[in-house]
Amino acid sequence: MRHLPMLWHPRPPAAPCLYRAWLTDRGSLTHRIQTRCGAFSVRGLRLTRAKSGRDEAAYVNLNPRELALLREVLLYCGDTPVVFAHSVIPRAGLRGPWRSLSSLGNKPLGAALFADPQVKRSPLQFKKLSRRHELYRRACRILPEPPAYLWARRSVFTLRRQPILVTEVFLPGILELAN
Repeated sequence: MRHLPMLWHPRPPAAPCLYRAWLTDRGSLTHRIQTRCGAFSVRGLRLTRAKSGRDEAAYVNLNPRELALLREVLLYCGDTPVVFAHSVIPRAGLRGPWRSLSSLGNKPLGAALFADPQVKRSPLQFKKLSRRHELYRRACRILPEPPAYLWARRSVFTLRRQPILVTEVFLPGILELAN
């Protein structure tokens, strides 16, 4: 029997969740953090052409064996990492409307996405990531004491029919910022 990817949910957690306000805000996460943090920065971790995760390819119309540009960054408030961001950008989009995204460096992707009114965003999806999930493991590499789980959300941004999947994994440090 083929292993099916773990599902993401169309609704945020029903039980009380400290991360709920961060998970459900449909505005720019970058902007929200910047307004609560005097020393915001983005630090690149990975920018490579590789296969997307098995539960990601279908959301951006990729064949699971097809390469995409994968970008991973950490959003910091001062010296505290608050979000691990993982983006999947199909190669077709890099030749089209998203071509400037491969050279963002330490600039936030969110600023570029929310600056263009033609960019459309899909509904958010939510997931409680456990140690078994690859994004949990990647996000926890910089944490001295990884928690039992991390909350994440993802959505697809589209410009001229070219999608990007953006997943934001909330690190414990985000709770230090005022809502």
